[in-house]
Order: sequence, then C-alpha cells, then structure tokens
Amino acid sequence: MTRIKRGYIARRRRTKIRLFASTFRGAHSRLTRTITQQKIRALVSAHRDRGRQKRDFRRLWITRINAVIRDNKVYFSYSKLINNLYKKQLLLNRKILAQIAILNKSCLYMISTEIIK
Repeated sequence: MTRIKRGYIARRRRTKIRLFASTFRGAHSRLTRTITQQKIRALVSAHRDRGRQKRDFRRLWITRINAVIRDNKVYFSYSKLINNLYKKQLLLNRKILAQIAILNKSCLYMISTEIIK
C-alpha cells in the first residue's frame, strides 16, 4: 500500500489552540493535551467571572454612595436614599450616583435635599 499523507486540518486546529495558550506558562503552553484542558478552564473562569464582575462593581458603587452619604451628614442611609429616588422618579443608576459621589459631593448633597422636599 502506498503511504497516505495526512491533511493539514488537525495541525491547523492545534495551532489555533496553541495561539490561545501562547501566554500560559510551562507545559500549559507547550503540550497539546494540557493546552486544551487549560483552555477549557480559562473559558469557564472567564464566563463565571463576567457575572462576578457585575456583582463586584455594584457592591463597590453601593459602598461609595453610602460612604459619601454618611460622611456629608445627609441623615440618610443608602436604602432610604435609593427608595426616595424611586419615589421621586429620578432615573439615576448606582454607577452614575457613585461617580457623582466621588467627583462632585456637593451635587449629591443637592440631589438628596431635593428628594426630601
């Protein structure tokens, strides 16, 4: 029988996986089987941490708003501020409120006094 030369498809697939893992250390970037395992693990971590990142940023914004509110003697807790914002139908999300709290504390103070009225 004559020798059959294999195609390039498998090599192309492995090269693509190697490019993904090129920044990994040790055997994780050299051996095909461990590269595929680490790729799966990396993608699982990325998927999981996308949701976790949203949670973490929300917690950070809430902490920043709460700290500025209590520091400026607005006599609000965070929950009362958010509740009154919804009652007055002021559409400011937590991200924007946190930016206002950091960059312009007097503006947040004005917003909170408008809510009371």
